[in-house]
Amino acid sequence: MVSKKTTIVNEQGFHMRAASDFARAMAAFQSDITISSADKTANGKSVMLLMAAGLKRGTEIEVRCEGVDEETQLAKACEMIDSGLGDR
Repeated sequence: MVSKKTTIVNEQGFHMRAASDFARAMAAFQSDITISSADKTANGKSVMLLMAAGLKRGTEIEVRCEGVDEETQLAKACEMIDSGLGDR
């Protein structure tokens, strides 16, 4: 398992399009991915769970990946989050 902490920077957090794009990108990997904040946890491959977690701008999260391609998946996930999930 690998993990990294980061902060959501885009204005609307994991809204519908951002959550959909993120989940689709993470589904391409074999590893499991979990996004956690102080009080919520969501499967990073589920659009609905990402949206339900209510992850807003400024929320510090931990991205955890576990599986055969965990390093590559973690790098891609953090790249997407740090770049604003396409909204910057």
